[in-house]
Amino acid sequence: MTLTIDRRQLLAGMAATVAFSSIGLGRANAATSMRFLWWGSKERTDRTLAAIKAYQGKNADVSIAGESFGWDNYWTRLATQTAGGNAPDLIQMDYRYIFEYARRGTLLDFTPYMGKSLAIDDFGAPNIDSGKVDGKLYGVNLGVNSSMAAVNTVAWAEAGVEPMHDGMTWDQFAEACAKVTAAGKRRGFYGSQDASGVEPSFECWLRQRGKALYTNDGKLAFEAKDAADWFAFWGHMRDIKACVPADVQALDQLTIETNMIALRKAAVCFAHSNQFIAIQGLGKEKLDIFAYPNPGPGGKPGQYLKPSMLMSVSATSANKDAAVAFVNYLVEDPDGTKALGVERGVPASSKIRGLLTPDLDAASKQVVDYIGRLTPQVGALPPSPPNGAGENAFLLKKIAEEVAFGKTSAQDAGTKFVEQAAANVTRG
Repeated sequence: MTLTIDRRQLLAGMAATVAFSSIGLGRANAATSMRFLWWGSKERTDRTLAAIKAYQGKNADVSIAGESFGWDNYWTRLATQTAGGNAPDLIQMDYRYIFEYARRGTLLDFTPYMGKSLAIDDFGAPNIDSGKVDGKLYGVNLGVNSSMAAVNTVAWAEAGVEPMHDGMTWDQFAEACAKVTAAGKRRGFYGSQDASGVEPSFECWLRQRGKALYTNDGKLAFEAKDAADWFAFWGHMRDIKACVPADVQALDQLTIETNMIALRKAAVCFAHSNQFIAIQGLGKEKLDIFAYPNPGPGGKPGQYLKPSMLMSVSATSANKDAAVAFVNYLVEDPDGTKALGVERGVPASSKIRGLLTPDLDAASKQVVDYIGRLTPQVGALPPSPPNGAGENAFLLKKIAEEVAFGKTSAQDAGTKFVEQAAANVTRG
């Protein structure tokens, strides 16, 4: 079976499993065979396949088979495989889930490999510690990342509106987006996506208000009024036609391919900075990248730097040493890191960052520049979300859509979200 991934599959909500073997990538009779599971766009898949091919070119006795899914299906599939005793050797891991998987004993502790086959000392302590759980290293940082606003500068300029810039307030952002829509230069086109169901956007909003998603002991760190205010703000955005209406936003299945810029429905979308490259790759019009709007003078920093994702190895892998060697290749070897580029974030290794930057394409250089501009303004990395928190990202989207479609008020939705989100983390 060969890789079969196309836009139609992705637009179908990533329901179709994208699975492929290593046929064509390595030797059929390789002595060491491993499986690698990741989520992401076609851009990520192409880069990952290139890295695997390059690695197998140097290691003829290793065969790596890959499986790629959309974000939502990925975690269901990983949980199913892990519970069934069929976990992949190599696991793309998210900061949100690493505590859950590590504490269940499903991930390999990298600590004994440090300074040996895993040579990541030049990451610096913060970037190494971002993969630790209870003092042990279960994830290797694949790239430094933050949330961002991506802007279609061509569509924005057509509207004759002053360009977006770092430091805009939420009120200024709303007014500008409404002007883009009102300009009517494109049919069915709006200033912004509706981000009311986007958890990183909600988290940024909370942090700007001195709140957070979760406390250090795994409880909700916000109140119903905070969520109600968030839903009300986006209700205002819809009222003034600054963002897309509910039926359009519902097309977004939390994949890059279905965001409002990719679907040509809006000039602004919110995503993670490493996703900028893939979003730019889906269209020909030039995009730019900016920090989130802020609450104005005296507001707190909402954004922070985080590992865009991590690499983990299954605790039950029969090829632990080989898997660690491949992880090291992805983050410290010039060929491996060049294949991945900065699609998974800006490399944590200063050596690799210096190696890659001169040869980066324009979009990748925009990401590196953005992280550099943002770094002096960010807050601290928040505590890892507790068990059960993964369900809350989907719960936020569900309840935000109920508000947008007029099925409930912002106030009632705030109460409902807090009650159900608290129950999810209590249940774990």
